[in-house]
Amino acid sequence: MSRRADRRLPRAQQLRRAGGFTLLELLVALFIAALMFAMGYAALSQGLTSHDHLKEQQARLLELQTAMRVMEQDFVQLAPRPVRQTIGDEPSQPALQALPQGDMEDQPQTGSLQTGSPQTAQPQTSQLQTGQTETGQPLVALTRNGWANPAGLQRSALQRVAYYFENGTLRRESWYVLDPTLSSTTAKRNLLTHVKSITFQFMDVNRVWQATWPPTTVQGMVAAELSLRIRPIAVQVTVDTEDWGKITRLFEVAG
Repeated sequence: MSRRADRRLPRAQQLRRAGGFTLLELLVALFIAALMFAMGYAALSQGLTSHDHLKEQQARLLELQTAMRVMEQDFVQLAPRPVRQTIGDEPSQPALQALPQGDMEDQPQTGSLQTGSPQTAQPQTSQLQTGQTETGQPLVALTRNGWANPAGLQRSALQRVAYYFENGTLRRESWYVLDPTLSSTTAKRNLLTHVKSITFQFMDVNRVWQATWPPTTVQGMVAAELSLRIRPIAVQVTVDTEDWGKITRLFEVAG
């Protein structure tokens, strides 16, 4: 088109040809771009939130699996070795000793569990002494085999450990010596968090579930020395978690 023809066009069309976009067109383009950015940011934020939530759930699941594996190693390798009291030689503490769970502040009373025709024994009134700290008393204290010794130190392969439940956290403590004293220190490890409750059940030789160990019925039947070394056939652990609900594991005691 010639310049003479361009001069015959309306003034607005000439300005549109020479000046590009109008203000209204720019506003519409900016609105569309802002809308796309908002949608993209919302999708990105949702993706990051889901990723963080998934990582947290994976971490808690790994924590639960690790806690169950550690408890399994402890109970499967339960050794019939009593330990001395922290203030003297006699009387010794049993190889496995479980606190009456109804006495625990964070612990609900344990009901009977059905396996065959189980019956839950009445909780005993004795309290644990090995493993007591200023924060409370352990749920379970036991002597286990298989204490790893990669440095080749001159020490026993037996180890005394205890489990505590406080403020929604299951903690494991282990002693550096087999027969601890009042001055003995422990290695502490938080095994599981976000726990509502945890209960332990112990199956005796009659295949009856007991809430405490040694059970009072066994203590009345056998000699005192034997009652310190007696072990259950199996241990059942029930953990009520905030994320996964109630989880029950059954550990068979070797030997």
